[in-house]
Amino acid sequence: MDIVAAGRAFVAVARHGSFTIGAAALRIPQSVASRRVSALEAHLGGTLLDRSARAVVPTPFGAALLPAAQRLIRLADALEHDAERARRQPFRLSVPAICPAPALARLVAAARAHDLHLEVGGDGAALAAVPPDVGAWVVPLGLACVTDPVSHLDNLRPSKSDAAGTARRIWIQPEDDVPHVRDRLTRHGAAAGLRPAQIVIAGSLVEAAAEALSGRDLLLCSSAQAVSLGLGWSRIGELELSRGYDVVAGPRAALDRLRTLLHDAVGACLGAEPAGAGGGAEPGLAAGRADPARPAGTTEPARPAGSAGPGGVVREVTA
Repeated sequence: MDIVAAGRAFVAVARHGSFTIGAAALRIPQSVASRRVSALEAHLGGTLLDRSARAVVPTPFGAALLPAAQRLIRLADALEHDAERARRQPFRLSVPAICPAPALARLVAAARAHDLHLEVGGDGAALAAVPPDVGAWVVPLGLACVTDPVSHLDNLRPSKSDAAGTARRIWIQPEDDVPHVRDRLTRHGAAAGLRPAQIVIAGSLVEAAAEALSGRDLLLCSSAQAVSLGLGWSRIGELELSRGYDVVAGPRAALDRLRTLLHDAVGACLGAEPAGAGGGAEPGLAAGRADPARPAGTTEPARPAGSAGPGGVVREVTA
């Protein structure tokens, strides 16, 4: 027996002096209200309501128990209210600066569909950088530039006749200033004959992107970032570099939902490949224009909005 539902029926009928009106107030059939009161009487071992008169009134036994029944209903209502408020308790998640606002908005909307009231920013859980071999999300990195993408580091090796400062540089944004990216790129660059000054750590993504957009330099970034900047992009053929992320701190149940039910939505914020995309087309191909004559894993740099492409066709680009 549902003692709360039975208690509601008893209290409603006693208040209105009628099974018909009491049942209507609860939005249940009169027969259901009658059965619930009878079940409560059997459970408590006494008659709660006098049904012999025209108006239904509590018996002495019922009158003695009515205050307790009313307290039970108030407590049940308070419990439901507190449960609803707990479900809406915000789960705060700090995210990397590279996450674009549209993708974050879609993540928040998707979280609500799974009863997770997600708020971006503030103290709480965090999407933290970790080595890719232990990350729940992995974001492949490559080199992006305005001119043709570079797929091998030795293509950037300066000749002996090149003056200092004229060699093309690789800019590392703050997000990738971590040992498993920075140190590996530096070692492979040295092995490929690059000068130390050709690998530069930028103070911000804006600075690094501006250097790539304004000249011949390259930006180490994800395919999604390259597409948003209108740059051509290619993975580094001899070096597999990736960002790794995992969610840390916070309630275990919420963390599990982020890693499972919301995995793809979080990955879209980070620029990760969708589940099952490994070995397929490069992430940037969706927005960059693939050219069969280009090496595999590269995309053509997006042309500025309003510029003419092959055959004089104007190609609009949304950054």
